[in-house]
Amino acid sequence: QVQLVESGGGLVQTGGSLRLSCAASGGTFTNSVVGWFRQAPGKEREFVAALFWGGGSTVYADSVKGRFTISKDRAKNTVDLQMNSLKPEDTAVYVCAARRGRIITGVWSRQNTYEYWGQGTQVTCSS
Repeated sequence: QVQLVESGGGLVQTGGSLRLSCAASGGTFTNSVVGWFRQAPGKEREFVAALFWGGGSTVYADSVKGRFTISKDRAKNTVDLQMNSLKPEDTAVYVCAARRGRIITGVWSRQNTYEYWGQGTQVTCSS
């Protein structure tokens, strides 16, 4: 059973940066779509970014384009989310998710695309 573990959250001021990592325990990301979602207090979970481990495709939510970068670290077997120019509205619990097998990019933003979910890591951006 694959378990996803996030790390790297914390408190940062507006304009600051954080780097999140998602690691797979009990498995690998080989041939998987891996995504990041976030959920702010009182709001629904929303898509942030995703990639396919076996290729170069990436997808981003409009709200983070140009500020966040999703990438894979083959040596560490992690999917990372580099977050720059953070804003208070980026404050949320960030959760990674994974799905085995390739699927069209058009559904990467949908929560029901994913089979495995992590517990999340808190990101807080203060003004």
